[in-house]
Amino acid sequence: MPRLERYARTRQWWDSIDFLCRVVGAIALDDRRMDGLMLEWSTDPDLWLRRIAIDHQLGRKDRTDTALLEKILLNNLGSSEFFINKAIGWALRDYSKTDPAWVRGFLRRNTDKLSALTLREGGKYL
Repeated sequence: MPRLERYARTRQWWDSIDFLCRVVGAIALDDRRMDGLMLEWSTDPDLWLRRIAIDHQLGRKDRTDTALLEKILLNNLGSSEFFINKAIGWALRDYSKTDPAWVRGFLRRNTDKLSALTLREGGKYL
């Protein structure tokens, strides 16, 4: 993980970071110790580490850890950063295909803290 973190801190653009989301997500699926690191990254000053934390569970469907996802998303609400708001919306949109009720509830509980971009992306399939 230190090498992946170093890479994320030095290759900072959405395409390289989104690739790392998949790599980190695959590691985290088999190693629950990653949950703590993802929570840590979700509050890091580096927006790209936060983006990895937000989207590392993409594609997990019913294997998504919603408690972890919610904590990570809540840590990033109120951001004015495009790439963070897009990532939150993307995470919600992806998970809405598996559990639309959970996503609707999250959007309803946090509407006042979500950007228009996040609301649009997160509710796309609802």
